[in-house]
Amino acid sequence: MMRRPKLEMDDITVSVVNWSDRQAELIYVRRAVFIEEQKVPESIEIDGKDPDCFHVLACDRAGNAIGSARLTKSGKIGRMAVMPKYRGQGVGTKMLDAIMEHGRSNGPTDFHLSAQISAVGFYEKMGFEPYGEEFQEAGIKHINMRPR
Repeated sequence: MMRRPKLEMDDITVSVVNWSDRQAELIYVRRAVFIEEQKVPESIEIDGKDPDCFHVLACDRAGNAIGSARLTKSGKIGRMAVMPKYRGQGVGTKMLDAIMEHGRSNGPTDFHLSAQISAVGFYEKMGFEPYGEEFQEAGIKHINMRPR
């Protein structure tokens, strides 16, 4: 079992960032989690939609990128990724809260997402509920979710 560093939430910063300014860090996290760890094809992960989305970036105390997420202008939350050694410590919660707060202040409020089945419990704890049928995306089972 991998030993995780104990994080305090003040050790983590989550910021809404501009894609053009922080693209390298956002892609670093997504490449590590989705492309390398989960074997999602790069052509699916890097889909060309990022410049038109809102993004959040989580960094540790040293400024290293450890998490990312995006929100489309239609309210779809996606590309939620946390580096493995930081999972289960509140980083995803902090990112989801930040991106939804930004959405409420800047337009999209009809939040929805396509969750990997392994992440459904996390999103349920955050107030989302599944709807529709399970489906495959990039070889991984997903289900659509929306706030209760």
